Amino acid sequence: MIPAAFDYHRPGTLDEALKLLKQHGEDAKVLSGGMSLLPMLKLRLGSFAHLVDINRIPGLDYIKEEKGTLKIGAMTRQATLERSDLIKSKYPILADAVPLIADPLVRNRGTIGGNVANGDPGNDQPAIMIALGATYVVQGGKERTVAANQFYKGLYDTALARNEILTEIRIPTPPAKSGGAYTKLKRKTGDFAVAAAAVQVTLGKNGAIESARIALTNAGLTPVEAVDAAKYLTGKMPDDKTIMEAAKMAAAKSSPSADRKGSVEYKKEMARVLTARALKKAVQRAGAN
Repeated sequence: MIPAAFDYHRPGTLDEALKLLKQHGEDAKVLSGGMSLLPMLKLRLGSFAHLVDINRIPGLDYIKEEKGTLKIGAMTRQATLERSDLIKSKYPILADAVPLIADPLVRNRGTIGGNVANGDPGNDQPAIMIALGATYVVQGGKERTVAANQFYKGLYDTALARNEILTEIRIPTPPAKSGGAYTKLKRKTGDFAVAAAAVQVTLGKNGAIESARIALTNAGLTPVEAVDAAKYLTGKMPDDKTIMEAAKMAAAKSSPSADRKGSVEYKKEMARVLTARALKKAVQRAGAN
């Protein structure tokens, strides 16, 4: 299908982009990678009179560590993350996930900022950012930060105002004895997840779990943070019984919808299985650090 008519704007600076968003208000939408937005427009699931393309704005594409924080520019392509030695060596949860996102064509164009800011519960990065305890930097009338687990309000509904642009993602550098993992079930290359689980854990000196975060993809109208399951793990040895109980608790928090990919019961069961697998992998990685 052909999208409804719109005016296309290509600002050269962040200030220009913000002025355009302020000028056109509810009629404007930011275009970054476009891998989620453009199909939506073509299917006429949404329409905007003005698209503000931020691809030519310099300084929004980077991966760097500063003072105990990993900083990723919102316009960083998924393919850039996939090739990053820093990501591969220190952030295995991201290294797990990025090759599973869509296909190489999409990863070459799609941006991490677009993935997390779109509010699509089928996108992979939001759950990962929640598991990593990430914070989003948002620019509008002034700069502000929003915790990833406070950002998602509903289906395609986020804490991002129409006149704001997400510019950076900040992830605290994991302490020693930390490990993360992302496990995903999808029917074919390029498909959204039937279910997926993001896990980040830190082990104490005695091998018990000191802290944990668990979040699920495509398990509801927003990414689902399994807070109770993470609390249950804290202070316990990560044996099979403990992991299985935590996985069961995480799956119980999910509320997927039935579709061609499976029934509600099937998706909940896959959330449980994938959470257990991610926990085992994350614990193994943490023990090796």
